[in-house]
Amino acid sequence: MNLTHPFVARRTTASEFTFPLRIYYEDTDAAGIVYYANYLRFCERARTEFLRTLGLEQGRMLKEQGIGFVVSTVQADYRRPAQLDDELQVLTTVEKLGRASLVFAQRIVRSQELLFDSHISIACVDTVRQRPTAIPTDLRLLLQTVVQT
Repeated sequence: MNLTHPFVARRTTASEFTFPLRIYYEDTDAAGIVYYANYLRFCERARTEFLRTLGLEQGRMLKEQGIGFVVSTVQADYRRPAQLDDELQVLTTVEKLGRASLVFAQRIVRSQELLFDSHISIACVDTVRQRPTAIPTDLRLLLQTVVQT
């Protein structure tokens, strides 16, 4: 029996990560259309799993280094609606790596159809001081391997 399924999270290229998701009733409004804020939740999950494929677990980073990532800016374009039971993919790339920040380009697609297009800026913060801080060198080196060029 083949237990593999094509609808799994994976690195599409060296710099792109694909996170699959299905739309459930809880993701939609009364008309069966995905509620607009849920696209941002889907992107958050995809960024977390993307970082996990690099060996970075955000919970451990918080606990061991006292740093975390917070969203600082969102630019989002809603192109087409997703609906109940749709199978979607969140395509994630690191577009820019700054001293204390990252910019992710994230798109949500249904088959080849673009539904949502975003650029999300993430700041690295010292969680004790609640101030921006430089991305640690080891993490920066890891992220440099996946920055889209």
